[in-house]
Amino acid sequence: MVVGSSLWISGKMSGCSMPHLPPPPPALPPSTGASQNSSEKKKLYQTIGSNRSPVEGDYTEPLLIIRHRESSFSRALHWTLVNTYVPSLIQDGPQCGLVALWMAAHLLRPSIDMGAIFQAALARGFTAQGEMFSARNMALLAEEVCGCKAELLSGRLSGRNATRIIKHLWNRQPVLIPYDEDYNHEPCQRSGHKAHWAVASGVLLGMDQGDPGTDITQPDPTLPWIHLLQDFSSPSTCPSADNSHLKEVYILAKQGKSLRYQLWNLDDVIRSNEQLRALDPQRCGDGTMYVLPQGGVEAGLAGQAVLLHVRTLCDSKAHKMDLNSLQ
Repeated sequence: MVVGSSLWISGKMSGCSMPHLPPPPPALPPSTGASQNSSEKKKLYQTIGSNRSPVEGDYTEPLLIIRHRESSFSRALHWTLVNTYVPSLIQDGPQCGLVALWMAAHLLRPSIDMGAIFQAALARGFTAQGEMFSARNMALLAEEVCGCKAELLSGRLSGRNATRIIKHLWNRQPVLIPYDEDYNHEPCQRSGHKAHWAVASGVLLGMDQGDPGTDITQPDPTLPWIHLLQDFSSPSTCPSADNSHLKEVYILAKQGKSLRYQLWNLDDVIRSNEQLRALDPQRCGDGTMYVLPQGGVEAGLAGQAVLLHVRTLCDSKAHKMDLNSLQ
């Protein structure tokens, strides 16, 4: 099983050991300055989140973001926006991956309890504190708690995998993406020291004018150079995902330290994702236990993402095969 290839890592240990699936240890009390600083940061973003409310609706907040950055987008391109709203949740401690999964789950099933997700991850040995340093384990957990089909992308997120991500978001299904988080929650490159999870639920495509497929959208009445995919009743072909007419790609994402959507250039996300290599040295010294896969952060997260599919009756026969391929 995947759990058997995980390592329990403690900041007070000089090396790593492989247990025979013991129960996860309890969290250690914050006894060092590093732990206290982490707690203060947690309280800060939780306080900010408690004083705000998420902006609901598929396009309400995304259009506000685009309008605020209107000068950044070339009018020479045809801009198409697709998004399906996911609810927001502020994480409690290092639970960014579990919170991202909770948000994504609302596109896959009516409701799911955050506590149930954490307990499932704990029982499978995927986490100690709520951390998720393995995309493979994230895919297994998603299938268990969401009843969905999880597809693990690996070997870099550029090229064909980028196309897979774009098409998946166009079809209004969520993507879980690990990346390095900057101070403003956007992607950065810190060698994995700020490893974080986000859920992407939408995509903004900048295409050549007259590209086949652009006629299936309608201009937004308040921002007419942005075209919206309005008919969510049936799947549609994603325009330009396989050809050179696609010039710019942004994804709409949420993560567990803010209630707000953010709009990120997909290339920036890919670059951040592919350089995830090591655990933050401060975490190594804070005395807290973490679960990492064999090979550490790089083996568990770099070049990987998880596509979550709504399961259909046609998927049922392949379900066991999918799980076996992940284990």
